[in-house]
Amino acid sequence: MTTFLSKELHADLTRAQKDKKVKKSRLRVEFDGALVPVLKLWDKGFSMDIEHAPQLRGLVDIFDGSRHLSQCLIIASTEESGEIHFEFKRSTDVTDTPALDFVLPKDKPVALLN
Repeated sequence: MTTFLSKELHADLTRAQKDKKVKKSRLRVEFDGALVPVLKLWDKGFSMDIEHAPQLRGLVDIFDGSRHLSQCLIIASTEESGEIHFEFKRSTDVTDTPALDFVLPKDKPVALLN
């Protein structure tokens, strides 16, 4: 039995694997109002499929489904095997509560009763 694959079949299989990764990922980057899928996310950056990646640079928002994860300042760093890797210059996690600019007392009440 032979394991030879034609160039066309190999290209189709590779494209199908990329499309499966893109569809499977819930992570998205919002840039100029467009949502672009993210393949991998790590603490220092993320990677995208080079075919779907616009010229990203600057401030972007990262979402997991509809949940806003962080706001990041990014630059493109490397390109390998059909993926482009971006590095964070700054990454700020999004929180549900506003930042406090004062110290809360240790014995503060949990709730007020009327």
